[in-house]
Amino acid sequence: MNKNPLNSKILTDRLLRSWVRCHRRAWLDYHGDNKQRVWTAHRSLQLSQQHFSFRKLLRSEPLRGEQACAAGSEGVLGLRLKGFTYDGTPLTAHPPLLHRVDGKSRWGQFSYRPVIGFQGKRVTKEHRLALALSSHLLESFQGSFVPEGLAIGLNKKGINPEPIRITETLKKQLFNSLEKLSSDLKKDVPPPIILDRRKCALCSWREACQTEAQLQGHLSEVSGIGAKRHQILLELGISNLNELAKTDPNELAQLLIPYGKGHENIAADLVAQAKSQKDFLIEHIDHSLSLPELQEAPGVLVYDIESDPDICHDYLHGFLRLTRKSTKGNDFTQDSYHPILCLQEHGELQCWERLKNKLNKYPNWPILHYGETESLAITKMAKLSGETDIELKNLQKRLVDVQERMRKHWRLPLTKYGLKSVANWLGFQWH
Repeated sequence: MNKNPLNSKILTDRLLRSWVRCHRRAWLDYHGDNKQRVWTAHRSLQLSQQHFSFRKLLRSEPLRGEQACAAGSEGVLGLRLKGFTYDGTPLTAHPPLLHRVDGKSRWGQFSYRPVIGFQGKRVTKEHRLALALSSHLLESFQGSFVPEGLAIGLNKKGINPEPIRITETLKKQLFNSLEKLSSDLKKDVPPPIILDRRKCALCSWREACQTEAQLQGHLSEVSGIGAKRHQILLELGISNLNELAKTDPNELAQLLIPYGKGHENIAADLVAQAKSQKDFLIEHIDHSLSLPELQEAPGVLVYDIESDPDICHDYLHGFLRLTRKSTKGNDFTQDSYHPILCLQEHGELQCWERLKNKLNKYPNWPILHYGETESLAITKMAKLSGETDIELKNLQKRLVDVQERMRKHWRLPLTKYGLKSVANWLGFQWH
């Protein structure tokens, strides 16, 4: 195991943030073998957005170190703050930025508050506790009280600064969390794999946990089982994939009745999916044509969107044009790629007009997409732009969700039916 390079008793802001996201992640950050980590773009994107936010906040370039504090720099980077919990456990934090505000400190008639950048629409518990930890350590460092921190997000108008009051309640939450974090890190084995695995996509330990979950036959590995269904199955005495695969689907349906029809009706599918994954079975469950729209179509548009989720903006709409080779058969040839860049300053109406013009050049061509994202986005844009009900129905009729059709016609031995999961399983080589 690769021990934390710091003193084994020191708790850090990074460990705390990992622990808030996932207790297991913090344990692996502290004890795990770094060779098992995988690269994730999330950290790089987070730092890039944070850097952009700080430049918008400050009127001058930030300086580095304690000398910058003494000089009264508007922004200070690169400080390591040290201190202790109430029971004497060593703490350390590296606040991304200290921002000068009115007040008093050991340097003069000004003081500092910690600043953190965040992604998404709202400040989370992770951000509040990180600011509370930096504020606690900053008080000793500058010799004065820190009443608030600052969290900065992005929205369509630019930066969205949100002051966070460092209340007694927040401080109590901080030290309770640090105590629990310390307790988890002292254990010889990591905390169990979380039930809701959606967060794992952003974690550098995702492959290590995925391997462990597969070895355990973890129920979260069964496609269609989220945190709620996982808990229900545990209550019914079904604790892993193998047990689910051996369960009689009719008996399971009866057991699920008290939990609601939504669960009862999916019992057979859950058992069949578990069997597929357990025995690596591929099942063709619907032998009708999966894409009948292609039978007479002169061509196909393959549609994909690239988005910035932090500001809820779809900035790139891409269409790959495929044309039929001949009147016989369903062979299509790749023709050309048509990107449509939609910046915020263009406005949704102008963006929709460009998309509409593109689609009108290929009337009645099916529009293939993978998952519901593209269908929801383009339909919403058309509706907001004033398209009639008839035009909306015609658009929706052309949209074909390949993922939905695949799940209807095939059962695959896969945990996820996402595009990359299916493509990698089929042997597709990304480039």
